[in-house]
Amino acid sequence: MRAAVTDADTAEAMGSGNLPVLATPRLLALAEAATVAAVAPNLTDGLTTVGTAVSLEHRKASPLGAEVVVEAELTEVDGRRLVFGFIARPPHSDADAAKADAADAAAADADVVVGAGTIERVVVDGARFLARAQANP
Repeated sequence: MRAAVTDADTAEAMGSGNLPVLATPRLLALAEAATVAAVAPNLTDGLTTVGTAVSLEHRKASPLGAEVVVEAELTEVDGRRLVFGFIARPPHSDADAAKADAADAAAADADVVVGAGTIERVVVDGARFLARAQANP
């Protein structure tokens, strides 16, 4: 999942702060989208996932225009329960890679983490889930 920080993505716009930097709720939304995309190809028709738990560490501010890449990896499966690890970083530029050897570039990338954490999701039948939610508002 890749996104550039726009005015609508800022803490100021989302009400989670008063600065024009990537809002923590927006970082979480990007991480959740990455987990949904990671598992979607493996779900049969009618099945989806819903978020049930999150642990997020927002480590670095991202100003307007900055790009963020969020990667998610499925780390645990327990029946219908799925646990993902995610990490958000600035994109790796080819120009940076040309200036450094592979080991130095990897070390530099590892140091620049915008955010990281875990997200737990549960596989559900979409129609049944909605029916239950509407029956018990």
